[in-house]
Amino acid sequence: MQNSDNRTVVVTGGTRGVGAGIALAFAGTGARVVACARRPPEEPVPGVEFAPLDLRDPAAVRAFFAALPRLDVLVNNAGGAPYRRLADADAERHARVIELNLITPLTASLAAYEHLRRAHGSVVMIGSVSGGRPSPGTAAYGAAKAGLENLAGSMAVEWAPEVRVNTLVVGMVRTELAHRHYGGDDGVTAVARTVPLGRLAAPADVGAAAVFLASDAAAYITGASLLVHGGGERPAFLDAATVNRDTAVNSDATVNRP
Repeated sequence: MQNSDNRTVVVTGGTRGVGAGIALAFAGTGARVVACARRPPEEPVPGVEFAPLDLRDPAAVRAFFAALPRLDVLVNNAGGAPYRRLADADAERHARVIELNLITPLTASLAAYEHLRRAHGSVVMIGSVSGGRPSPGTAAYGAAKAGLENLAGSMAVEWAPEVRVNTLVVGMVRTELAHRHYGGDDGVTAVARTVPLGRLAAPADVGAAAVFLASDAAAYITGASLLVHGGGERPAFLDAATVNRDTAVNSDATVNRP
């Protein structure tokens, strides 16, 4: 982000994982960075202020943004979901996942709008590849992320030219909670082999992309979705087919590649 010494950036859920990576990346530009979440980080994030905030409380969200002297960038990162099959929970429980991943970014964006309009600032939504494909076990999360990307596109049109709004469509990321999704080191390594670039993203990769979308270098980019997924996923049919198989050996295992 250029000319950021006097800019203020708010990162929701910016205390760990992807959010901490984003907050650190913006702090590295010289901006004032505020990470808001319900609980403080286990360890302070260097160069990042913490503000306690329950994003599911609209009145508290409005009061938080109203108290800021200025705001240039809002990163709507807070979200997530446990593994839960649709029939294993009632609709109300799934609705809470949708609330966290779709409604709270809308609430925060609306509360931040006047600040952002005055600053000619930007919103960065942290979306997911789950919003563009079936997401068994996290169906409500995938549906919310699909809605978030659509919301960002509409917001970009309504709020132009004063406020730019873009989405990072994030793939698999190696964070301190990766084991909950992929298992131990063996599971993470096996999953990483399914990514064309051969590894899961680091939080810093997402942070660098967020800084770019909020920077002057992206001044003509709004309503866009930037894929941060290492090339996506290798189509399963390529490994199931019995023709056109090229065997390549790497240091970890023998895998089939096109």
